[in-house]
Amino acid sequence: MNNIGSLTSTTSLPTLPSAKAPGASDSASFKNMLVDSIKEVNTMQHDADKAVEALMTGEDVNPAEVLSAVQKADLAFKLTMQMRNKAMDVYREIRDIRI
Repeated sequence: MNNIGSLTSTTSLPTLPSAKAPGASDSASFKNMLVDSIKEVNTMQHDADKAVEALMTGEDVNPAEVLSAVQKADLAFKLTMQMRNKAMDVYREIRDIRI
């Protein structure tokens, strides 16, 4: 059996780091957290693509695991897009504030 099962079982949706006190010195900044989350979503999409390709080329893979990998990647991408949309909405509101 192909290694697709390990791909779906080890990948999870991006998680936020634990909350820290404001001004706390931490090597991980918001930018780094954001970039890491985007890279994780990208990895999930690549893993899902590989799983679909393995299924279509006739390799011995479990179709349920392939479907699960595709759904996880889709959900992670949709979550990322919603976060981006909300951030853009906030930016537009701040930009439109009259001083």
